[in-house]
Amino acid sequence: MDGDTKQPAAELAYQAIRARIMSGDLGDGARLKEQSLASEMGLSRTPVRAAITRLIHEGFAERGEGYSTRVAHFPEDELDQIFEIRRRLECYAAERAATLASTAQIEELDRLTTEMEALSPPQTDADYARISEINAAFHRIISEAAQSPRLMAVLSMAVDVGIVSRTYHSYAAHDLIRSARHHRELVDAFRARAPDWAASVMSSHVLAAAKSAARPRRVTG
Repeated sequence: MDGDTKQPAAELAYQAIRARIMSGDLGDGARLKEQSLASEMGLSRTPVRAAITRLIHEGFAERGEGYSTRVAHFPEDELDQIFEIRRRLECYAAERAATLASTAQIEELDRLTTEMEALSPPQTDADYARISEINAAFHRIISEAAQSPRLMAVLSMAVDVGIVSRTYHSYAAHDLIRSARHHRELVDAFRARAPDWAASVMSSHVLAAAKSAARPRRVTG
């Protein structure tokens, strides 16, 4: 499997297992068996173990009883807490960004939003993946524009990479169109230097994401 690529085996294993989690092929609570996964991918257990460790750190997997590892499952009440914490932090970040963002940062947010709009609604799995990347970059720029290292540190702990990525595979086409509209309105609020407007739109944006995260994930074909 790794003979035709320069990617390390651990990266290949990570991408392959992550893709199966994202697609729903490995559902919530599914066992991640090192030996079975290694055999399926034609790799040794060492890179698979490293990949699983990374997935645990990113919130895609979790340790079970004994030495078992499973795809992470998030009870609804835990999801509610995670998204409420995220909503409050990101609203504050949007408020600060509305007054502190540079012109260059606002222009980059505009560019990312235009690309997201062009891909919405997505037609392929590649479109979904790119929209997820755009969303991550968009929110990262807002947190940077807030100019608060302390806030960025807290956000990095509160915003679970696994949950955010998997949420995008729960979105229906109309959800992603709405998300793009939220991004566009956030750009407008930043251009207007309107912190209350920016915080209000961000609140709606995160609340909508929370509802989508609670739905079963889109299964790719």
